[in-house]
Amino acid sequence: MADQASTLKVTGDTASCPEPRLAGFGSVCQGCPGQALCQQIGGRDPEQEVINCRMNAIKHKIIIMSGKGGVGKSSVAAGLSMALAKLNHKVAICDLDICGPSIPRLLNIQEQRVIHTPYGWQPLTSPHNSVKVMSVGSLMGNKDSAVIWRGPRKTAIIRRFLKDTFWGRLDFLLFDTPPGSSDEHLTAIQGLQEVKLDGAVIVTSPQAVALSTVCREISFCRKMGLRIIGLVENMSGFVCPCCQETTDLFSSRGAERFATERSIPFLGRIPVDVSLSQSCEDGQSIIQEFQHSPAAIALIQLAECLMKQLEK
Repeated sequence: MADQASTLKVTGDTASCPEPRLAGFGSVCQGCPGQALCQQIGGRDPEQEVINCRMNAIKHKIIIMSGKGGVGKSSVAAGLSMALAKLNHKVAICDLDICGPSIPRLLNIQEQRVIHTPYGWQPLTSPHNSVKVMSVGSLMGNKDSAVIWRGPRKTAIIRRFLKDTFWGRLDFLLFDTPPGSSDEHLTAIQGLQEVKLDGAVIVTSPQAVALSTVCREISFCRKMGLRIIGLVENMSGFVCPCCQETTDLFSSRGAERFATERSIPFLGRIPVDVSLSQSCEDGQSIIQEFQHSPAAIALIQLAECLMKQLEK
C-alpha cells in the first residue's frame, strides 16, 4: 500500500481542479475525461458529499498556521494534540505539510505505515495518548524520499486525506499546514467549506520579523472568511534547566501586544524548555514524560484556553 500511495496519479476528476465550483466549465476542463460528469452534476464536486460525511462526525476542526518557517508550528500542533488528548478528548492530527512532514517523528509513528481497509485509510495511532495521525510521510515507501509534487498532486492527496481516511468520531481534528498560505491551505479550506470549520490558530515567535509575517496570515484568513481563534507565542523565553528561571531570548511579550493591537485573542505562550526539545528529538510525549515542566504546563493551559475560545 505504501508503494501504491507514493505513486498516486491525478486523473480527470475534481480532485485536481483549481476551482471545483467551476468543475466542468472552466478553461482547464477542456479535454478532461471527467468533464461530462462534472457538467452533468452542475459543477458540484462529486466527492464533496463523502468529505462532508467524514467531517461531520468530527466536532472541532482547526487549522494550525504560521507566517514563516522556524517558529515551531509543528511542535506546537503536536504538543497541543497531546494536551487535548490528556484532557480526555478524542484527537487526531492531519499533516498537510506535504513536502516536509514532521508530525510522524514528533508523534513517534515514523515506523508505521497506513493500511487500506474497506472503510478507507486507517489513520495511525500514536503511543502518546492515542492521538490519530495521517501524514504523507507514512505513505512513502522510503521515509527519506523527497516529495517532488506540483500543486495538483498536493491537492489530490489532501482531498484524499479528507475523503478516504476513516477518522471516525472525534472531538478535535487539527490540520498542521506548511508556512505561509498556499495550495495546502486553500485545498483544506475549500474541502471543509460545507462543514463547520472552527477557524485557525496562528503560531509565531516573539521577534518582530516573525510578527511581521503574521499580518499576511491575518489578511489571508479574513479574505477566506476563516475565523482567527487566537495567536500563540512560541519560544517565549528560555527556561533554565537548573533554577527554572525564564530569560527572554527575544523581545518580551511581542505576540501578546500584537494580538491586543489587532483585537485577536491571545491563547498563551510556550517557553524554550530543554524537556520540550528533548521530547521532540526523541519522539516522546512531554505531557507524559515531563508533566511538571514549564512547557508541559503551558501546553495544557493552551489547550484549556483554546476550548474556552471555541465555546464563545
